[in-house]
Amino acid sequence: MLHLQPARGADPTVIHVNRATLTVSWRGIEADVGRAGLLEWIERSGKIVSGYYGEFPLGAVAIHLTVAQGERVMNGRTFGAPDALIELNVGQHVSAQTLLEDWVLVHEMIHLALPAVTDEQNWLAEGLATYVEGIARVQAGNMSAAALWSEYFAQMQKGLPGPGDQGLDHTHTWARTYWGGALFCLFADVRIHEQTGNRRGLQDALRAIERKAGGMGERWSADRIFAIGDQATGTSVLHDLYGSMKDKPYAPDLQALWTDLGIIASGGDVRLDDSARLAAVRRAITEPLP
Repeated sequence: MLHLQPARGADPTVIHVNRATLTVSWRGIEADVGRAGLLEWIERSGKIVSGYYGEFPLGAVAIHLTVAQGERVMNGRTFGAPDALIELNVGQHVSAQTLLEDWVLVHEMIHLALPAVTDEQNWLAEGLATYVEGIARVQAGNMSAAALWSEYFAQMQKGLPGPGDQGLDHTHTWARTYWGGALFCLFADVRIHEQTGNRRGLQDALRAIERKAGGMGERWSADRIFAIGDQATGTSVLHDLYGSMKDKPYAPDLQALWTDLGIIASGGDVRLDDSARLAAVRRAITEPLP
C-alpha cells in the first residue's frame, strides 16, 4: 500500500518509507505509468534499501524526478550536503516491468548510507553501491540469486587491474571505479563470512558504518570507515584488503573464487554448485538479515 500525502510547494508528493520522508518533486512531461507508477517504484526501491540496512539510511531525502523522452530509467545522481538529494531522469515510455527490474534508484539510495569520501576513494562509494544493489534486491525478492551471480560472473572481471594500474586510490577509470570497487566488496564479503563461519558479513559492517556515521552528510576517510566495519565483524578484513588494493595493482584470483563459491560457467550463463567449498558462503551473502 502506497502512503501518500500532499506537500507544500511546487506540486511535490511525500512518501514515507520506514523512518524516512521522501519528498518527490516533478519535472518534465507525464509518464505513461503515471505518477502512481513512479511512486510505487520509488517506494519499492526505498524498501529494498531499508531491508538491507535494517532502516532507511537518512530521515529525509528530496527526490527531483524529471520525465523526458525515452523508455528507461536513464540516470541518477545523489548528493549528501547541504541536504540529501537524489536527481533522477526517467523516460516517458518506461514500462512498469522496467521499473520493477530497475537497479538505478536502488544504487543511488545506497549512496546515502555511506559517509562522503574523497575523490581519491570514489571507487568505494561507487563500487559499494554497484555491489550492494544486487544483493539487496535478491534479499527483497526483487531479483533471483542465479541472475545476481550470473551478472557478477560476467562483470566483475572488468574491475581487475590493467596495464599501468596504480591501485584503487590512484586509478580512476570507469571500470576500476565501479567494478574494481565492487570486486573489493565481493572479496571482503567472502573473507568476512569465511573467517567468522558465516556469522558475519559485509552487510554487518555496512550497517554498523551507516549507524555510526549517520549517512552521506558526514565526510569520513576510508581508514575510519573500515575501522568501524572491522570492529563490527571482529576481523581486520577491510583494513587488510584496502592495504593490498589501495596503491598497487593487486589482482585477486577471481576464477578461483568462482570455483570456491560454486559459480560455474554453463552455456553462456552460470549454474550454481551447492557442493562447492564456499557454497554456504555464497548462499549466506544473499540471505536476508533480521
